[in-house]
Amino acid sequence: MSLRHAVLGLLAERSASGYDLMKLFDVSLANVWPATQSQLYSELGKLADTGLVDVSAEGPRGRKEYTITEAGLAELRHWLTDVQPTRVVRSDMLLRVFFLGRLSPEQARAYLHGQAQLARKQLEHIESIRAFVESGSDDLSVYGRLVLDYGRRLAESQREWAEWAENQIG
Repeated sequence: MSLRHAVLGLLAERSASGYDLMKLFDVSLANVWPATQSQLYSELGKLADTGLVDVSAEGPRGRKEYTITEAGLAELRHWLTDVQPTRVVRSDMLLRVFFLGRLSPEQARAYLHGQAQLARKQLEHIESIRAFVESGSDDLSVYGRLVLDYGRRLAESQREWAEWAENQIG
């Protein structure tokens, strides 16, 4: 996935300013594809330059509202249907687990305990945005609930695994 397709996907739902997109990112896509404000605004400029979005309105203080074009919709649909998603194969966290034998058992357990804590925090974050995601009936909310549940299940699995692994170290 790229930021380009994330922005196109959001704009396919409705026109928005960069500020509005950033707010929407924070409660939805940031959980699967984080972006900074400068990255988002830079991508909007590139999308406008290539004709995938248009500036549909301009307001005070340079505020611009963007709308996806037909070419942008075609690019989004092509990406959704014809481009295979990349599967994440690398895990910095699991690579470290392979080498925990170089630490004392206490240090190894502490590392795994920390991973369980991180998963708990992710679960708390997911719960904190659940009401917002579940409140909508638009496509972003409907499909966002599927992504939210995936994130919840993944974080729960990671927490359970880290707790189990911590107990495996003698």
